Amino acid sequence: MKKIEAIIKPFKLEEVREALSEIGITGLTVTEVKGFGRQKGHTELYRGAEYVVDFLPKVKVEVVLNDEIADQVVEAIIKAARTGKIGDGKIFVTTVGQVVRIRTGETGEAAI
Repeated sequence: MKKIEAIIKPFKLEEVREALSEIGITGLTVTEVKGFGRQKGHTELYRGAEYVVDFLPKVKVEVVLNDEIADQVVEAIIKAARTGKIGDGKIFVTTVGQVVRIRTGETGEAAI
């Protein structure tokens, strides 16, 4: 089993969700996060005062799935989230050792 975590621009969330839905992903977790990479934040003007915004708003999408479709899911996220501009985000793929569905006690791939 794999866990895919994608940090994307907030306005791309709906496109990513639709792309994942099209390939059969029925559940995911979304978290609003803040961070920066090469963008290094930006400067804003508020009531005449200039200030630096170090952390930019992003969205983290998490999905746990079978190994067989992990590459397909990564490709779908890339295609849906890419704008071609700096700050498009990152995708992290990690191996999951165990999954347990709390309601039924199912484990492994049956719990996904």
